[in-house]
Amino acid sequence: MAGMATHVITGAGSGIGAAVARRLHARGDELVLHARDAGRAKELAAEFPGARTLVGDLAEPAKLSWAFSHQTLPDRVDSLLHIAGVVDLGPVGDLTPKSWRHQLDVNLIAPAELTRHFLPQLRTTRGHVVFVNSGAGLRASADWSAYAASKHGLKALADALRAEEHGNGVRVTSVYPGRTAGPMQAKVHQQEGKEYDPGEWIDPESVATTILLALDLPRDAEVNDLTVRPGR
Repeated sequence: MAGMATHVITGAGSGIGAAVARRLHARGDELVLHARDAGRAKELAAEFPGARTLVGDLAEPAKLSWAFSHQTLPDRVDSLLHIAGVVDLGPVGDLTPKSWRHQLDVNLIAPAELTRHFLPQLRTTRGHVVFVNSGAGLRASADWSAYAASKHGLKALADALRAEEHGNGVRVTSVYPGRTAGPMQAKVHQQEGKEYDPGEWIDPESVATTILLALDLPRDAEVNDLTVRPGR
């Protein structure tokens, strides 16, 4: 992606999202960082001087349109990076509708709604939508049903969007990281009852490198799907 670009990023507060935001901020690109509430927006603005923030709760996607109507959306968007996510493990026999709904709302429905809002800008710039998915978006394991369902749905969203927007020049990439060190991985280990050692898993910076590779690829090519696995 040549020249200074404007990126809308969810999940910039930690893990992969923070690594991507740091890299883009360091090279002078414009950042619009999504935050769930005003307090979190203030923290992100302090961490990334010059970045703009956009407040809306991904856990309530039906209210995002109302929240955005009270804020100024960027006129230009070169990339929309869906990196935020939640996970709640458990066997099918134990997971409640509340748990299912929360993961589907944050991991699938909110990205669809955010994409809907920013498609006009992305069409204008022939921009790029990146969905940070998961290995669980390609295969489901025991106790991962709700999370995997949300990520399988995210793959379907990306595939359909790519087919719909190819003629408008909008590129769509799905990235499927394996287990990556960060707060989500720490929570997963806690739920699994296992000891967590971040050194055993992918560094978020490594995943950020793959995302920037897709973003910066010349216009004659497009990365559709990219799987990143632990190298240890």
